[in-house]
Amino acid sequence: MPDYVIRLATVADAEPIRAIYNYYVAHSTCTYQIEPETAEERVAWLRDRAPRHPVTVAVEGSTILAWASLSPWKSRCGYAEAAEASVYVHHEHQRRGLGRALLLDLIERGRAAGLHTIIGGASSDQTASLALQLALGFRVCGEMKEVGMKFGRRLDVTYTQFMLRE
Repeated sequence: MPDYVIRLATVADAEPIRAIYNYYVAHSTCTYQIEPETAEERVAWLRDRAPRHPVTVAVEGSTILAWASLSPWKSRCGYAEAAEASVYVHHEHQRRGLGRALLLDLIERGRAAGLHTIIGGASSDQTASLALQLALGFRVCGEMKEVGMKFGRRLDVTYTQFMLRE
């Protein structure tokens, strides 16, 4: 039995979510964001969520260990049944199954919300993230060469897709 629970995030969770994300802004290619996110930006992001696009957190006691979200894939209404998944695990709590649990939870929430598909993806050098997606049934649907730039390197992105309804 895990020692954490997964629940919907609230605005009160904005700071630990931001801290987890900003670690990766500074240290990783799992996001191509270069500048740290501000507290105001994260609060606005949380307040702007719709029921079909939740943010969840994995919590142990009062500590947020990881977070995940479904976001609109594109803004045009023809894409309304597609969402993009994001999962970020605190760097000191990796290898505990948190990412897997959060992504499985997003799949179930997406299905319950009536979504048709979830898009995943990662910088192609993020092999653990891509391996997790593939292990849960996502399929590679493409790779875009040198579309990102971080730490002075041109980076490829691999996109994956999970069909909620076939």
